[in-house]
Amino acid sequence: MKRYEGRRVLISGAGSGIGRATVHRVLAEGGRVVAVDVNEAGLKETAGQAAAAGVSDRLTTAVLDISDEASVKAGVAAAVETLGGLDVLVNAAGILRSSHTHETTLDFFNKVIAVNLTGTFLMIRESIPALLAGDKPVVVNFSSTSASFAHPYMSAYAASKGGIQSMTHAIAAEYSKQGLRAVSVAPGSIASDMTSGKGPGLPEDADMTLFMKLAPAIGAGFAGAETVAGVVAMLGSQDGAFITGTEIRIDGGTHY
Repeated sequence: MKRYEGRRVLISGAGSGIGRATVHRVLAEGGRVVAVDVNEAGLKETAGQAAAAGVSDRLTTAVLDISDEASVKAGVAAAVETLGGLDVLVNAAGILRSSHTHETTLDFFNKVIAVNLTGTFLMIRESIPALLAGDKPVVVNFSSTSASFAHPYMSAYAASKGGIQSMTHAIAAEYSKQGLRAVSVAPGSIASDMTSGKGPGLPEDADMTLFMKLAPAIGAGFAGAETVAGVVAMLGSQDGAFITGTEIRIDGGTHY
């Protein structure tokens, strides 16, 4: 499949996990990609993998902090210039942090909101003019199953992802007559750097029985990042042409 031949794509969170998997999927389908992340070392690994696959000629990487307005303004402008326009924006960058809600500091809460929700907003705001001038433009945002279902110790994260989900609906309506689609993916039970090891940062005294409902109904456990990347690739292509203003849950039936 070469659904992305001629398509210009900006992907955040490209230094690891689902963002990286999405970069490789879009490149494999013929797209031109600017991949951004705050993690320079991770971007180098992504670029190295693209080189090994023989597709690095269509990839540009750049360090960008989505929580910093100046960084986003400069980074998106540079990406649009590099690509000669923009057709698809994928907002995969984000952080997952956990704590007891009664012990959550304002700085902690604001950090999660700044990266996940405000960062997604900034990327969209700066990209919209180029997207509206692009070909069949699409914004793919990253929500989470935590936006609609209980994930203990993750109130800040859930709030940020719920905000992204609601914002996606608003943007889809606002720009619908100008041809821009906006959709969210809501991953759950996906293995990535964010969910492995100390990624969620659960409290040491976390009651793990509260997570008994958070298990996929199909497969042998958590799915790989490529599972989500395939759905993102569909949404940003013409195969998703009639999908906008909604979210697609990708969780293996964790939440029926």
